[in-house]
Amino acid sequence: MQTEATQVNQNVRYEPDERLSPSLTLGLGFQYAALIVGGIVLTPAIIVRAAGESEIYLTWAVFAALAVSGFTTVIQAVRVGRVGSGYPLLMGTSGAFIAVSVTALAEGGPAMLATLVIISSLFQFALSEHLALFRRLITPAVAGTVIMLISVTIMPIAFDMLTQVPAGTPAAAAPACAITTFAATLVLIFCATGVLRLWAPMLGVLIGCFVAAGFGLYDVNRVLEASWIGLPDVGSWPGFDLEFGIVFWTLLPAFIFVTLVGAIETIGDAVAIQKVAWREPRATDFRTVQGAVAADGVGNLLSGLAGTVPNTTYSSSIALAEITGVAARRAGACVGVLFLIMAFLPRLISLFLA
Repeated sequence: MQTEATQVNQNVRYEPDERLSPSLTLGLGFQYAALIVGGIVLTPAIIVRAAGESEIYLTWAVFAALAVSGFTTVIQAVRVGRVGSGYPLLMGTSGAFIAVSVTALAEGGPAMLATLVIISSLFQFALSEHLALFRRLITPAVAGTVIMLISVTIMPIAFDMLTQVPAGTPAAAAPACAITTFAATLVLIFCATGVLRLWAPMLGVLIGCFVAAGFGLYDVNRVLEASWIGLPDVGSWPGFDLEFGIVFWTLLPAFIFVTLVGAIETIGDAVAIQKVAWREPRATDFRTVQGAVAADGVGNLLSGLAGTVPNTTYSSSIALAEITGVAARRAGACVGVLFLIMAFLPRLISLFLA
């Protein structure tokens, strides 16, 4: 029989209901935001550039993605009615949508993407209301397999982007940057421990940027010319495509399926965060899971309305809570507010887009 001492999770420093000091809240908020912001910015950058869309739209898409991610992260943390988990589940752009979003942009433009994201988000609300039914249809094994296959579909896009370099650039430049980034990230993932391991993707990108700068692929002038504070051109908002032509009906099933698969991921995250957030074990609260999926749906709906790519919960939220021992709602809400602030900092964003 387990003793009471062995049942208590001594690693938990702050449970969701407990209050953090302002200094600790800000400190953790900045650390979490720095870890996540790269993924939020780079996903729409990959999608927009792979589809050959303009830099003007890219600026808008990144701004909207950060704003939506910030708002929904706050909603996840504080829980508004039946929407939100009440845990520090961080939200950001979804890599699962890269392939279908590139196709939507290439075939129908940003307005088509916005319409598809809005329509598919409605199915996420249905999932949150009928959680048990959909979990039988799309099991974790099915969802995991699909996610792996989605990663495979992204590879042609990645290889194609290696050829998109300025004229006169050495042929080895793009492959060297890609290999360096990939190798550095892998080394950090397998060799680093604790918090440093969570920084692996960001540090890998940073190392890749230094290599790119050596080949002249990193546009330093873009960073220097960007404003410290500002808004993108509101006129770059794409609006909606309401023609519902053959492209829409061809892509809609794929968007719905990826949306549901992403929701299954969110279910897993919502269950996992409950396991690491409390000192004493608790039964999984499926109202929390429903709230997390509903907030995910709100995020996708807002992403579509804003004309940017869909978002989802980030599984790294669980690792952050477990490593730091902080599962307080205030920490999650602080990260969301910081994402919102970052959306209005063009120079910060340009560091990732240059």
